[in-house]
Amino acid sequence: MTHQQAVRLAAVGDLHVKKTSQGRLAPLLANVNERADVLLLCGDLTDYGLPEEAHILAKELSAAVRIPIVAVLGNHDYESNQQGEICRILVEAQVKVLDGEAAEIGGVGFAGVKGFAGGYGRGTLGAWGEPAVKRFVQAAIDEALKLESALARLRTPQRVAVLHYSPVRETVEGEPHEIYPYLGTSRLEEPLNRYPVNVVFHGHAHHGALEGRTARGTPVFNVAMPLLLQKFPNRPPYRVFEMPAVDYAEGSILEPSGEPARVLENG
Repeated sequence: MTHQQAVRLAAVGDLHVKKTSQGRLAPLLANVNERADVLLLCGDLTDYGLPEEAHILAKELSAAVRIPIVAVLGNHDYESNQQGEICRILVEAQVKVLDGEAAEIGGVGFAGVKGFAGGYGRGTLGAWGEPAVKRFVQAAIDEALKLESALARLRTPQRVAVLHYSPVRETVEGEPHEIYPYLGTSRLEEPLNRYPVNVVFHGHAHHGALEGRTARGTPVFNVAMPLLLQKFPNRPPYRVFEMPAVDYAEGSILEPSGEPARVLENG
C-alpha cells in the first residue's frame, strides 16, 4: 500500500493587481508558507490584463511565496489581449498556469481552466439564433471541453478543479440576479459530474456565497478575495483546506477518494 499524506491548499482569486499594487500583496501572503503546501490562484490575477501588472504580481509572489503555486486566468486577464504574455511572465516566476491542462503536486491532481459565462440550469443560454449567440455559447462549450480533457488526465486519488467562473448557481447567490448568467454556467458542472473531484475552487463572484455543491455533492468554494475580505475582515485573504490522507495499492487504477476537502481556516 502507498500512503499519501494530507495536503493543505490555500485558495484565493480576484487579486486584481494594478500598476499601483507593488508592495501590497506580499504582506497579505506572508504566512501562507506555514499554513499550506500549495497556493491556488483562481483568476483575475491582474486588473486590466497588462504585462506591467503581471510583472508586479510575479515580483510580489516571488517575494512572499515559497510553496508551489497553481493558477488559472480570469476575464480581467484577457482585457488587453495580452494573456499569452501574462502567462509567460507568471511561468517565469514558477507559477504553474493551467488552461485545460492537468498537474500533480504532492500526489494531488489539479485540473484548471478559466471557464466562461452562460447561465445556470434551465436558464443556460442555448446555441440558437444569431451567429453572435452561437459564438458566445461555443466559447462556454469550448471551456467545458478543456476542463473535461484536463479532468480525464488526472490519475491521482485526490483531485481538485481550479476555475475562475462558477460551475454552480449557489456560489453566485448574493450578486444581483441580473448578472448571474455572466458569473458562470452549468456547462462547467457537466464535466465535473462525469469526472468527479474532491473539491472545486473558483472566484469571479465578488459578492456571492462562500460555498455550494454540484449535483453529485462535490463542494464548490468561492474564494474571490473581495468576498473573503468581507466575510473574514481580520484574517489573511485566503482560505485553507486539507485534502485528507489516503492509502492505495501500487499499480491500482486510481479513482477519486470521494472524501471532500476539509476547511481548516479562513486565512
